[in-house]
Amino acid sequence: MLSTGLIAIDATILATAVPSIVRDLGSYQQFPWLFSVYLLAQAVSVPIYSRFADTVGRKPIIMLGIGLFLLGSVLCGFAWSMTALIVFRVVQGIGAGAVAPMSMTIVGDIYTVAERAKVQGYIASVWAVSSVVGPALGGLFAQLDAWRWIFFVNIPLCALAGWMLLRRYHEQTQKRRHRIDVGGAVLLTVGLTGIILGLLEGGNAWAWFSAPSLLCFGLGIVALVAFALVERRAAEPIIDFTLFSRRLILTTTVVSLGVGALMIGVTSFAPAYLEGSIGIAPLLSGLAVAALTLGWPIAAANVGRLYLRIGFRRTAIIGLSIASVAAIALALVARWPNPFSVAAIAFVLGFGLGWSAAPTLIAAQASVAWGERGAVTGMNAFARSAGSAVGVAVFGAISNAMIARGAGPQDPATIVSASTGVFIAAAVVAVLTLAAATLMPRDGAMAGDELPD
Repeated sequence: MLSTGLIAIDATILATAVPSIVRDLGSYQQFPWLFSVYLLAQAVSVPIYSRFADTVGRKPIIMLGIGLFLLGSVLCGFAWSMTALIVFRVVQGIGAGAVAPMSMTIVGDIYTVAERAKVQGYIASVWAVSSVVGPALGGLFAQLDAWRWIFFVNIPLCALAGWMLLRRYHEQTQKRRHRIDVGGAVLLTVGLTGIILGLLEGGNAWAWFSAPSLLCFGLGIVALVAFALVERRAAEPIIDFTLFSRRLILTTTVVSLGVGALMIGVTSFAPAYLEGSIGIAPLLSGLAVAALTLGWPIAAANVGRLYLRIGFRRTAIIGLSIASVAAIALALVARWPNPFSVAAIAFVLGFGLGWSAAPTLIAAQASVAWGERGAVTGMNAFARSAGSAVGVAVFGAISNAMIARGAGPQDPATIVSASTGVFIAAAVVAVLTLAAATLMPRDGAMAGDELPD
């Protein structure tokens, strides 16, 4: 719970302070990079950590992640430019790549499926508290012109989480020797970086159909194709594509991809939308977006009893149906910025996501043994992080393009127009993710630790 708290607070504390950071360090067009590079580093490192976790155990990996997250936080707090802050966010993201999936994997190791329904409530309570504390702290630090404390506040949290894990968590590992796929990791990093760089800087730093743009997209596509070919021959691939032959793993991974993109589309852009359009204080914009991360844990805390009764697939479909309705509603009302309507819709959206993310993850975990659980959990976490990283790049490209055609980031009408485009794209993602959930295998009520056909 303490380790999850690090990631949960970081997920909400930064967005509310973006305008303050931009005023201090400059470059509004670059702010999506603060989220994208963090999520990219997290996404790429997750499968590597997951492989190591199946070798040396979960505890050393989560401790390493906490240490790197702490180092990245300290460096971010001392950043002297937007470029430096973006680079230091990479270090934070590499640490988060260990903390987030290891927390979920440890829960999968020490509790049965039925017990996880209850434990999910405890984990959800962390997100519930963080959903209020994160935006409140971020908005407060922004208003006090002390945004650097957004990162310094992680120092005592990291120390406490690390100390508790050292003292209280004792694991029994099933050690196996593994060969880490370094080539695959490099190709995946180059591929995703090229695509994200092209999306965020196309139409901004250079024209869409210019040589730099074509180089970024071309390099990214070639690297990802090469990655897919290398993974087919690797002894122990970063992403085991053979797992995708299992319909449950494939569909739950696609759902995680969509959930990551949908969540980042609202939490990263809604604060700037409210502050730039109607000029409300960062603290208030943060609390409006906090409704999403409050609805999520409330749903996650209660969803266990539902999926044990009606099954994973039906629960996920219900949750994503709710999320789709909310995402469409946000796109429809975006022309009339109002913190209360954003908060209400964000709460419903978060509730729907919370009612779908947990069942899909637990279904995937329950379908494999200990030796594959780290890889499957890592794949789920990778998909969510990759979806968020690419999602924020796509949404950032939409926003930057519309701002470039308008009167600039200082014009409220332009901000409203750009944000509306982002929210329409998020609604499309929500509907596609719902479609993926309908393709999950049918299942019935759960019993013990067995996944029904």
